[in-house]
Amino acid sequence: MIAGCGTRESESASVTGDQDLLQDYGFADADGPEIIDRLEALAVAERPQDLIASVTATSLQLEDDAGREAELPLPEDQFYLSVAPFVETTHECGFHSLTTCRGELRNREVAVNVVDSGSGKILEEGTRTTHDNGFLGLWSPRGIAGELTCTLDELTGSAPISTQAEDDLTCLTNLQLA
Repeated sequence: MIAGCGTRESESASVTGDQDLLQDYGFADADGPEIIDRLEALAVAERPQDLIASVTATSLQLEDDAGREAELPLPEDQFYLSVAPFVETTHECGFHSLTTCRGELRNREVAVNVVDSGSGKILEEGTRTTHDNGFLGLWSPRGIAGELTCTLDELTGSAPISTQAEDDLTCLTNLQLA
């Protein structure tokens, strides 16, 4: 696996699978984090319907309807967590699908606060807007256990998060705002 500060050349060399898949979807020159950010920001109607893009703790995995697959490593020092705060409806999920997961609160401004449980240090604080799919993406340091709090208007909810293990979940759908 590459280090978070690797060069573009070493990142490209770390891609496994079908390079044509990346080329065909316009990702030939992008690394894992860039592809995640680009797909997450797309309007739902613009997301490729024939591509599954799943985020694990260590990689981005792509597969299209033709069965072509590619896997791109994620930085060793960063962890991607996609969060869908909700009021009434949610779904169970473990590893975020950038092309198929949908959350209830689309295009909404949400106050976000992430606190490291061990040190009490604030890792993230501010207002974020959920994407068209109802999720907001957080790039956090690896190796932490923390508490994520989201607030929408007068509604607030919190949930524990972890970026410590290779099997930690990348899709948080149980953060209910009440």
